[in-house]
Amino acid sequence: MLSTPLRRLGLIRQISRTMATATSEATYYTKKIYSAVGDPTLMLNHTCLRVKDPVKSVDFYKKYFGMISLGKKDFEDMKFSLYFLAFPWQNLVKNEKGEVEIFANRGVLELTHNWGTEKDPEFKINNGNEEPHRGFGHICFSVANIEETCKRLESEGVKFRKRMQDGRQKDIAFALDADGYWIELIQYVKEEGAGPKEDVGDRFNHTMIRVKDATKSLEFYRNVLGMTLHRTSEHPNAKFTLYFLGYDIPHEDNTASTQFLLELTHNWGTEKDPNFHYHNGNEDPQGYGHICISCKDPGVLCEEIEQKYNEQITWSPRWNHGKMKNLAFIKDPDGYSIEIVPSNLIL
Repeated sequence: MLSTPLRRLGLIRQISRTMATATSEATYYTKKIYSAVGDPTLMLNHTCLRVKDPVKSVDFYKKYFGMISLGKKDFEDMKFSLYFLAFPWQNLVKNEKGEVEIFANRGVLELTHNWGTEKDPEFKINNGNEEPHRGFGHICFSVANIEETCKRLESEGVKFRKRMQDGRQKDIAFALDADGYWIELIQYVKEEGAGPKEDVGDRFNHTMIRVKDATKSLEFYRNVLGMTLHRTSEHPNAKFTLYFLGYDIPHEDNTASTQFLLELTHNWGTEKDPNFHYHNGNEDPQGYGHICISCKDPGVLCEEIEQKYNEQITWSPRWNHGKMKNLAFIKDPDGYSIEIVPSNLIL
C-alpha cells in the first residue's frame, strides 16, 4: 500500500494533468504548485534574525514585549544556537508531552546566534535599512493600544527609529531592538471593521522585505508557495506599494490583527534598473536570515516545485540534502531565503 505522502503526490499529479498549469496573468512563474495552493496545513511559521548577543536580545523581547521562550537548540559542530520566542496569548499547539511544537505554530521569532560575536567589539548586525545593504525592512507587532505601548516602551528606555508624532504616518511607530532591527508597531483595535475590539494580547503581525520587481515576486509567492494576496496599499506620493501575503486568515480578523503575514515593499522603478539589487541578509554583512513555512508534507511540496520549475528555482539546500535533514531552503526572485519544514519537526 502506498504511504500517505505518495498517495497525496499521486493525487496532486492527477489534478495537475486535468487542470491548466499556467495562469493567464503570470509571466515569470506560470505554473501553480497544487501541493501549496491546496494544502490547508501550510503556514508562515517563523522569521529568523541573527543577533550579536543572545542574552541581550532574548531579554529584550521578553522584558519589553512579553514574549516567551519556546525552546533553544545548540549546534556545537557548527557553533551556533537557535532561540525561539512567541507571544503567549495564542493557544500554542503542543505535543502529547505538553511541549510546544515550535514548527506547528504561527508567528514565531527565531534568533540565531553565531558563537563568539558577542565578544567582538567590531561586530555589527546589518539591520537591512542602511545603504548599501538595504533589503529586509522590519518585523511588525500589532498591539491593542499603540499610544500606551509607545509611552511604556519609551519610559522603560527602548529606543525609537520613528515615534508616532514623527513623519507623515501618525498611527505607526518603529522601535529598535538590541541589534538595531526595526520593529513596526501598529494597532489592531479599531472602531470600524473586523477584528478584536478589546485587548487580546500583542501579535507578531508581519515581516517586511523590499523587492525589486513586484510582479515577479507576487507570482513567486502566490504560484510557487501558494500564498494569498490579502491586501495592497499604494502610496503614490512616496512612490511605493505594499503587498500583504499569507495563508488563511480567520474571517473575523483584519490584516492588522492577524498573525502572521509577509509584507513586500516595492519602490517604484527599481524593476527597470538592470544593475539594481537588494541585500538578502545572508551575504556579508549578515543580519536577516529567512522566513519559514511549515506544512504536513514538505517533501511533496518540494518535489512538485522541482518537477515544474527545474533550474528556474534556486535551492540551498534541496529537500533532505543538507547537514540538517527534513528541511529545505528555497530562494525567491531577490535571493531571500525561505525555509520549508514539516510541522512536526523536532530539532
